[in-house]
Amino acid sequence: MPNFNMAVSHSLTHDEAGKRVQNLLTDVKTEFADNIKNLYEKWDGNVCNFSFLVMSFPVSGTLTVETSQVKLFGNLPFAALPFKGVIESTIRDHAKTLLA
Repeated sequence: MPNFNMAVSHSLTHDEAGKRVQNLLTDVKTEFADNIKNLYEKWDGNVCNFSFLVMSFPVSGTLTVETSQVKLFGNLPFAALPFKGVIESTIRDHAKTLLA
């Protein structure tokens, strides 16, 4: 299964970055309810394990909120491989806006 691994720097406090990321996941559940199914998230301190189905394809990964960056590691279905660059770019752009 293809994966992606990225880190986005921030200058927020650790708590504020964590709150923003948690709020983002809540917003995703609402905004994309028609396209994303079975969204699962489990936080253990500053680490979130997540999974969901998008267009019936499984996506899973780990999100880690650190002092100066947020790290994201995820697995994509093989069918999404042609879109990997676009997916990573979109995630990075949204993360930078969120953490600004």
